[in-house]
Amino acid sequence: MAALVPWILRRRPVRSATSLVSIRDSWHRMCGSSSSSPAASFECLWGWFGPEEHRRRWRPWFQQPVRCGSTGITLDTDGKFARFGVGDTGVAKQKGRQQSPPKKKMSRKAKVNQLKWYRLKAKKKMKSPNPEVRIRYKLEKAKRKEEWLIEKLRKYDVPRTPEPVHDPEILTEEEKFYLKRTGEKKKNYVPVGRRGVFGGVVLNMHLHWKNHETVKVVCKPCRPGQVYEYAEELTRLSKGTIIDIKPNNTIMFYRGKNYVQPQVMSPPDTLSKQKALEKYRYLQSLEHTSQFIEKLEKELEDYKKHVALFKNREGVASEKISNEHSTVDDPATTLDSK
Repeated sequence: MAALVPWILRRRPVRSATSLVSIRDSWHRMCGSSSSSPAASFECLWGWFGPEEHRRRWRPWFQQPVRCGSTGITLDTDGKFARFGVGDTGVAKQKGRQQSPPKKKMSRKAKVNQLKWYRLKAKKKMKSPNPEVRIRYKLEKAKRKEEWLIEKLRKYDVPRTPEPVHDPEILTEEEKFYLKRTGEKKKNYVPVGRRGVFGGVVLNMHLHWKNHETVKVVCKPCRPGQVYEYAEELTRLSKGTIIDIKPNNTIMFYRGKNYVQPQVMSPPDTLSKQKALEKYRYLQSLEHTSQFIEKLEKELEDYKKHVALFKNREGVASEKISNEHSTVDDPATTLDSK
């Protein structure tokens, strides 16, 4: 029986349920069927490996009192291994069940084969003789791209911070006319390009206002009506006053009579130069994708109309042919005609 313990502790895989039952029975026989405490089990084990007199004089280390508390030793025969557990194994089992199983890692060859399968599937749809299959495949692909772009653009939405109430200065018509004439003569300007309004534009406006009362903001490229959106956004961020908006997408701003240059000239609730460029690229791609989706939807509707019209013509032609055959086969109609 003593040779059985090192064989159990080697944790070799057990191939059948009968071997597990034999290991469990041998463990109970070794520890005694009546003894249920772990100390008694270990005392039984010590009786196997040591004389009785030595056991009375000296207590082994596993029978010494433990500071952190006593732990139970159990034998687990579930699965293909025989395991000795220390402590409450039921809680550990519950924790293990709650955890999700680890994801199986795919090999490089399996990933390549999967990609080849997807490409072959897409190639079959693109080269399908049915035009409806080709149009629907392009439409599904474009809609997936549109959803992905919308999800990407959500990352660039900057939440607006609560700002103090700004009381804009009221200018008379004479003051506006004077500032407009002096601003047109000056050559200082701030460009707003494809990135749109970001922190660097507001910073440049404050730097110009250090030496000049007015500054021109040139918006190029700019869609029709977008210049008014830029003017509203720059007014909120820079606390300036709009003097004039010209037809060539140029906005003229006045700094104010009691202007004080702020310590932080670039507002915190704006994008950086790099992120503004990334947002512009995603917006441009989203605009082109939406136009492509509209084009495909129109093509699909035209194809359905064409198919319906072709079926109607076939139906009318088949009716005419059937009527001609019926008149030829009917003898009464032929006699009347004669």
